[in-house]
Amino acid sequence: MSDSLSTLQSSIERLSTNEKFDNAEARRTFLDFRSALTCGEIRAAEKVAGRWVVNAWVKQGILLGFRLGELKEMSDGDVLSFVDKDTFPARRLTLADRIRLVPGGSSIREGAYVAPSVICMPPMFINVGAYVDEGSMIDSHALVGSCAQIGKRVHVSAAAQIGGVLEPVNAAPVVIEDDVLIGGNCGVYEGTLVRAHAVLGAGTILTRSTPLYDLVRGEVYRASGERPLEVPENAVVVPGSRAVKKGKGAEWDLSLYTPVIVKYRDEKTERGIELEDWLR
Repeated sequence: MSDSLSTLQSSIERLSTNEKFDNAEARRTFLDFRSALTCGEIRAAEKVAGRWVVNAWVKQGILLGFRLGELKEMSDGDVLSFVDKDTFPARRLTLADRIRLVPGGSSIREGAYVAPSVICMPPMFINVGAYVDEGSMIDSHALVGSCAQIGKRVHVSAAAQIGGVLEPVNAAPVVIEDDVLIGGNCGVYEGTLVRAHAVLGAGTILTRSTPLYDLVRGEVYRASGERPLEVPENAVVVPGSRAVKKGKGAEWDLSLYTPVIVKYRDEKTERGIELEDWLR
């Protein structure tokens, strides 16, 4: 980390723990912080030696922005108007950003990093603190929540939700690594880590309390302690169910939802998703 970013971190940590401070100074510091966040110079979590590490001070800075913000009426011509904290307005993109934002009601908040070559289909929303890397597509009605980390060449399909988290500040965000396909109507929440090249079939839901059954390797993956639920690299996950074997559940022949790994990516899987390259 550069000296300027180290100084910024110290200032954010100091302001976040003080009940009283100079509002003008705090706003100047916050605007520097928001600019670094929007440019991708800092991020809520980053991979260090193969392990994802949370940068709690970045979340502190975002929360400071909400603390400093005042409600303001905002508009985009005569078509769109809304009221929000003035510290987190919607981003205004230019050709220099090299982000393809298709018309139709999409919004990216200031403080979200969206890399050049990302495609945003209408209407989608990317919240503050999120990080969306090169070549990814955020499809129609998709949500990328606060501080969620999206890798390179990821397709977040229509109506998929990538959950966000701001508090507690040390909580891990959802992380989607490179070359992952998130199918339509999927939900990935509560710090779940989806490793590179995985495929989530349409309708798959992943949470901290969701066990993931691996039919190929004969294992069951669960979150534990500070460790999130983790989807292995190259795994192909689809919605499944498991029988309830106790009490009324067994009597009524009920089943509970569970995600299931049915295979790992192969040539057939690659053919099924190769169309993605043509859309970029």
